[in-house]
Amino acid sequence: MATKTVSRRAAAVAAPVAGVRYRVECADLHAHLFSVTLTIDAPAAQQHVSLPVWIPGSYLVREFAKNLQGLRATQGRRKPALMQLDKCSWLVECTPGQPLVLHYQVCAYDNSVRTAWLDAERGFFNGTSVCLRVEGQTEAPHGLEIVAPKLADDAARWSCATALVPLKADKHGFGNYHASGYDELADSPVELGTFWSAEFEACGVPHRFVIAGAAASFDGERLIADTKAICEAEMRFWHGDKVGKRGGPKPPIDRYVFMLNAVDDGYGGLEHRHSTALICNRRDLPQRGEKKKQPDGYTTLMGLISHEYFHTWNVKRMRPAEFARYDYSQENYTQLLWFFEGFTSYYDDLLLRRAGRIDDAAYLRLLNKTINQVMQTPGRLVQPVADASFDAWVKYYRQDEQTPNSTVSYYTKGALVALCFDLTLRHEGKGSLDDVMRHLWTHSSGGPISEADIAAALEAVSGRSYALELARWVHSTEELPLAQLLRAHGVATLEDPSQQAQALGLRVAEANGSVQVKVVLRGGAAEKAGFSANDEWIGIELPAAGKKGQQQAAQAWRIAKLDDLALYLGDATKCTAIVARDRKLIRLPLVLPVGVTTWRLFSHDATKVTGWLAG
Repeated sequence: MATKTVSRRAAAVAAPVAGVRYRVECADLHAHLFSVTLTIDAPAAQQHVSLPVWIPGSYLVREFAKNLQGLRATQGRRKPALMQLDKCSWLVECTPGQPLVLHYQVCAYDNSVRTAWLDAERGFFNGTSVCLRVEGQTEAPHGLEIVAPKLADDAARWSCATALVPLKADKHGFGNYHASGYDELADSPVELGTFWSAEFEACGVPHRFVIAGAAASFDGERLIADTKAICEAEMRFWHGDKVGKRGGPKPPIDRYVFMLNAVDDGYGGLEHRHSTALICNRRDLPQRGEKKKQPDGYTTLMGLISHEYFHTWNVKRMRPAEFARYDYSQENYTQLLWFFEGFTSYYDDLLLRRAGRIDDAAYLRLLNKTINQVMQTPGRLVQPVADASFDAWVKYYRQDEQTPNSTVSYYTKGALVALCFDLTLRHEGKGSLDDVMRHLWTHSSGGPISEADIAAALEAVSGRSYALELARWVHSTEELPLAQLLRAHGVATLEDPSQQAQALGLRVAEANGSVQVKVVLRGGAAEKAGFSANDEWIGIELPAAGKKGQQQAAQAWRIAKLDDLALYLGDATKCTAIVARDRKLIRLPLVLPVGVTTWRLFSHDATKVTGWLAG
């Protein structure tokens, strides 16, 4: 079904002959090497080529050129001079009128969604990791030939999946594909292997879901049914109930591919214009015969699917003005990730509710978790979320022990900003954030936008300026008015005692009877006592206590986990913590905190809650 559809599209575009062509081969599965041949039919006299240093959607300079090796150039029998200019670009001295052929290999051993992977079980790559960019010809048609690996066991023959338009591909998906330019090539990942595959239609658009690494107990029918419901809910969100119907609006995609890598331990996703690459814990896939309530892990996976699919509109088409054209050679800065990632994070779970995959109570639990994540991050009082967006390159994607104290996640804080806008609009009876998003889509024609456009859309829907709210919620560190807005929509808040780590102001790792301090949160009891990241908390000492005749002797206890503190401390309000730091034992005077709480949401007016969540 999907193959026939994209074939018709390929015929419709009558793809011109590509003057830039790549041939990608699995050169050595055990050495994790792709072999790439790049042919440039009409090179410049001084032809520059380069490999991107980052991939759009993941805001960190990753230096993909570190994996490129053995680059050489030929023009017929001639070997033109090849000079490296910097860390990621080269210059070739060419003879005019002769095709230039570049040969190189790429080491593919990053099992994430961002780079490239190749072993005897599976292959995967993004164009940004394996396809040199031909300067001066990035807008020209590009061709990609994907060659099937030669395997000793023919029964284990691999297949190929990509959202690129096939020109001539075999039944397993190997062959020649077309891209309109380098941007489309770079934005179309490729999955290789003996993956599970299924197809479905959502609002008339063909979709394909491929999964590598799924266990035999995996329930594919349930995953497809749930994914279809999510996709249709999101299409209707953007385009209305008539989307895909005769005479109705058309979505911006004519095909879509989900690529999921199921592993023992992993989570994440990266959005693309006609596809997404996902990674999850294989235990989080739905299991056949599962009768207990929906596992949290599967809910999280559905939220990931919802999040990346929402990006089809919000960031891949409607995007920051600064991303109108990507510069692959360096960081691309924007202050708008709070909107493009944060608002997407607000809608990912909300649209699960609207798609009928979770109920009101489950949604409130997910929202509760997001609120507590933000409230338990001291950095929210240090850096505005707009600045956190700009600093993603050096803070969010380079987290260390001070990250929670110096910045805030534009995903979670941005989601709460979206919540505040939505609930404020609804409370004032002037539409909703749904209307704002659709206004932005229509008035930008699904293209670049600025913060001024967001402000204008808010005003157009509400009839008033939201400049004050943007200044307070996005460009300052003021606390968000969450409690009052939630209460107005039928959700009340309670404050429960925090768990031990949060009460102390710590983030720890507990394993093999050891408590390792990972983060010391700003202003907490642990910081005041002198704890440092990388300390090993070994035990506690309690002084002698009690009235005369009922005295308790001084005690010392080793702890294996933080929950041990409740057992050994009793009613004590002070103790001495014993930590190991650089092999030295240190005693720290710890005053135990009181009154540290976390939020718990509960519905006090189910009608109001359902009215908001149902849209």
